[in-house]
Formats: sequence, C-alpha cells, structure tokens
Amino acid sequence: MLCSVFYLLSNSESEGESVVAQILAVSIFVLMFILIVTDKIERHLVSMGCGILMMVVVFGICLHSGSTIWEIINLREIATGAFWYAKGEGESASAGINWATIFFIAGMMVMVEGMGHAGFFRWLCLRIAKMVKYRAIPILISFMVISFVLSMFIDSITVILFLAAVTVELGELLKFSPVPLILAEVFCANLGGSATMCGDPPNIIIGTSLGYSFADFVANTGVIAFISFFVTLFYFYMSFRKTLTQKANGEQEKKYPEPASAIQSKKAFSVSCVIFGLAVVLLVTHAMTGLTVATIGTGIAVITLLTAGKDAGMLLKKVDYKTLLFFTGLFMVVGGLEKTGILELIASAIESISGDDSRLMIAIILWISAMASAFVDNIPFAATMIPVIRSLAAASGIDLSILAWTLALGTDIGGSATPIGASANVVGIAIAAQNGHMIGWGKYCKHLVAITIVVLLIGMGVIYLRYL
Repeated sequence: MLCSVFYLLSNSESEGESVVAQILAVSIFVLMFILIVTDKIERHLVSMGCGILMMVVVFGICLHSGSTIWEIINLREIATGAFWYAKGEGESASAGINWATIFFIAGMMVMVEGMGHAGFFRWLCLRIAKMVKYRAIPILISFMVISFVLSMFIDSITVILFLAAVTVELGELLKFSPVPLILAEVFCANLGGSATMCGDPPNIIIGTSLGYSFADFVANTGVIAFISFFVTLFYFYMSFRKTLTQKANGEQEKKYPEPASAIQSKKAFSVSCVIFGLAVVLLVTHAMTGLTVATIGTGIAVITLLTAGKDAGMLLKKVDYKTLLFFTGLFMVVGGLEKTGILELIASAIESISGDDSRLMIAIILWISAMASAFVDNIPFAATMIPVIRSLAAASGIDLSILAWTLALGTDIGGSATPIGASANVVGIAIAAQNGHMIGWGKYCKHLVAITIVVLLIGMGVIYLRYL
C-alpha cells in the first residue's frame, strides 16, 4: 500500500510538472511572438533568446530532462546517413531544430550570392525590364507567374531567394519600391507549393506517409491552386496598381543600360547559370535520387565556392547569418511546443469537436491547420495531424484522401498569413530588409491576410462541391 501511495504521489507530481511545462512553453512562444511583432529587438536575437529560454526553463528547470534538450538541439541527426541520403524514407519530421532546412537555406544563400556576383540577377532584371518596356505592373504579373510555376517543382525558399534578389535590383533601377512585388511573390510561391507533392514540405510528409503521388496532388490540390492563382493575380493587381510607378516612355528606356552590360565575366556568368540549373534538376529529382535537401544545399554551396576561387571568402561573408539564427531559434521554440504536447492537444480537440459531421470536420481541419501554420512551423503540425485524419477517416467513413487534401491546403496556404508562417516569408522579408526595405507585421498582414482567407474559402468550396 505504501508503494501505491508513493506511485500516486510521483505520478501526480509528474502530471503537475507536465502542465506547468505546457503553460511555460506557451508563454515563451507568446513572448517571442509579441517581441517579433513589436519589432523593437532584432528577430534573430528574439528567437534564439526564447529558444534558449525554452531549453533552460521548460526542459532544464521544470522537467529536468536533459535528453529532451538534446533531442530538440538534434545535432546527432547530422551524423546519420539518412540526413544526407534518404532513398524511400521521405522527409524528416522529427521535433527540434531541422538542420536539413538550415543547411539547405545556407547553401542556397551561397549560390544566390555567387549568381549575384556574376551579374546574373542584374542581367535578368534588365532583360525583363526591357521586354516589358520598363513598366512595373507587367513586371509584377510576370514575377507572380514565375513564382507560382517554379514553386510547383522547386522549394519555395529557393524561388524567393532568387526572385527577391531580382526584384530588389529592378526596384533600384526603375525607382519603385520592391515591397509590393516581394509580397506578391511570397504568396504565389506558397500557393504554387500547395499544387504538388514536392512543392512544400508538409505535402512531402503527407504524400509519403499516406501513399499519394505527385499526380494525385496535381489532380486535387493542384486544381484548387490554379483556380486560386487567377483570383490572386487580380487581387494583387488591384492592390498595387496605384502604388507601382509606370515606365512606358520610349525616351526613358534609353536611360537604362543594355542587359549584356551586366555581365562582367562570361565564364563566371555561364558557371552560375550551370550551377543554378543543376540545383533545379537536383531539387526536382531528389525524391527519385534519394539526395536530401541538406545534401543538395551543401553540395551546391561547395561547388559555388570552388568555382568562385578568390571570391569565395567574400561570398561567405555575404550570407545572411541572422536569418539562419532566426530559423534555429524558431525551431527550438516550436520543438518545445511539440515535446510538451501542445500540438497533440490541438489535434485531439479537432477530433473531439468534429464528431461525424464531415463538412464540419473539413472546416475545422482546414481553418485550424491554417491558423496554426500562420504562427508555428507547419512541418511538425502536419506530421502531428496525419494520425488524427487517419482515425477520423476510419471512425466517420469519410475518404482519407479528402482529409489529406484539406490538411495540405490548410498548412500550405495558412502559412502565408503572417511573416513567420512559412520559410519563404521569412527569407523574402530578410532580403528586403538587407536592402533597406523593411516589411513590418502591419504592412505584411494588411495585404496578405485577406487573400489568404479568400484562397482558403475557395479551397473549402471546391472540396465541398467536388467530394461531398
């Protein structure tokens, strides 16, 4: 009996610590969110500070769990073979710092700096400006199309790294603010990523976990994405048509240099084009080759640095390390939310509220996924929700694929609503800030929250009409 009393007391104490840990984890996340929104402290300092606070206070002092801290820091992942080669194993969805994403972003940053140094972006922006007769609105539309299409096959982070750099160059040449274009490009990148299995990490997780193919996504989420894209084009055209300066006068065109003048070295230009083409091929085929995004990012960075020669050091100095630190801290905080069971509580709530009502079930999954993905990383949330939609499908009789497409749309599109909701958002804002164009929460949400809601409503309507 004495043993039973001790067991109950220890069990009660453990449950109490768990609740306190959850409260602390949510409090730290809210603190991070408020500090980022107020924009008084640099965001990489905020995210890293809150990440360290999560490790020390929640898992160190409260839970006394050093092992969990190491799981979230996740350094041992880098030493595993699956980190570099994962043929048939799918995308990693473990809690904690996603080093594959960090390596990939860093590698793409090096590649983009190399391309910029070779004159590629300046050449491209001059070429596009000349083709559309130096008019900002046609540039806006053409870049939205490019962002949407490329993100169907290439990670949206890479697309925004590339397009945002070009946009900043164009803004400087044509004397207009690149902010409207970057906002539109970010949204279109996330929308294009929702159309295919390889376009966005949550889609990779959903597809590999539930056995859906590239063609399955195109035929389902792809249809919704294409319908939404035309609405998105109209929305951003109406939003920014008065803001962007028109350059249509032929005399004005003569003031700008020829595209060829941007190429300082034909050899460096050609090499940068080949490296970019190689990156595209590797990213499109990585599911077949088994090469992970970490391997691709690292390999592309190494090739860029080797071909840069004496300029390699300069390229490394230009890498945006603040953004990499921001991602690292963000992963630590979100890993804390996952490890304390907060994401599981959200998933369980969806299951208990929806019951057997398929329409309500779809609405809850779509909007909860969208709202959650607007504030936390959508990769662990998508991974947490997969067993939930499996059990919902089994209990209610609704086709599992319908819930899968709903989850994919919610996580992919919902991330567009806030500056921290998706990786592409963070990268696009960072590139703008590097060049003196600050995009605060107010400006971002003013333009992107409305279209996010519109696209989610379109998605819900199509799902209702097509599947129910």
